[in-house]
Amino acid sequence: MKQPNTKTSQILTNLRSNRPVPRKRSIPVKHLIRPPLAAVALLAAGLPAFADARTEAYIQKNASDVLQSLNNPKLSAAERTSTFSGYMDKFTNLDAVSNFVIGKYSRRFTEAEQAKYRKAFRNYALTVYEYQLDAYRGEAVVVKNSVDRSETDSIVNTVIKRQDGKDMDVRWRVQGKEGSYQVVDVALNLDGNLIWLAIEQRAQFIALLDRSNGSADALIKKIDSMTAELKAKTRS
Repeated sequence: MKQPNTKTSQILTNLRSNRPVPRKRSIPVKHLIRPPLAAVALLAAGLPAFADARTEAYIQKNASDVLQSLNNPKLSAAERTSTFSGYMDKFTNLDAVSNFVIGKYSRRFTEAEQAKYRKAFRNYALTVYEYQLDAYRGEAVVVKNSVDRSETDSIVNTVIKRQDGKDMDVRWRVQGKEGSYQVVDVALNLDGNLIWLAIEQRAQFIALLDRSNGSADALIKKIDSMTAELKAKTRS
């Protein structure tokens, strides 16, 4: 079985950890099931904010680029998806997220199953991000503050300013060090609830794998089905 590389292993360890470790300096899909409330509460709790200017600047620039790719009227639908996917491939660590959302099963899949699953998950994740963030089109992304969960793990709180005045809160979970930051989860306001997408996916995928005795094929089939459904909604 293929083992995750050192960087991915560290990110997975961080994802599983819920203890905030403050830095010394202190500056300030309806189609998905709901995640465990305790997990969301831990992530969204009002912890002390320890602003990391470099992490916040990373989100400011890259989140703006991502949303601008959705707002560009000169791009066709296919060009927009391609541009958006290119940004998200760099902006997010999809390999780490793909392992996180299947938990213990990431160590049980064969190399062939891992490769097939990661391909399916990448297509699905990019489709989910595009579908959800498309509803968050706005004029600008403004960073409000950030919370440090550890030296290499932060949550950056932003607001997307809109012309209609209906500003939207989006939270970005960022891991890494200066020069190698990547997003590992995004929290969006869906139906009045702040939902972390990777935690949503983990709850759903592990439940499916538990029911199917860890069948990679069953999971991939379900992921492909959800991807096709979302793409149909995006086109309409």
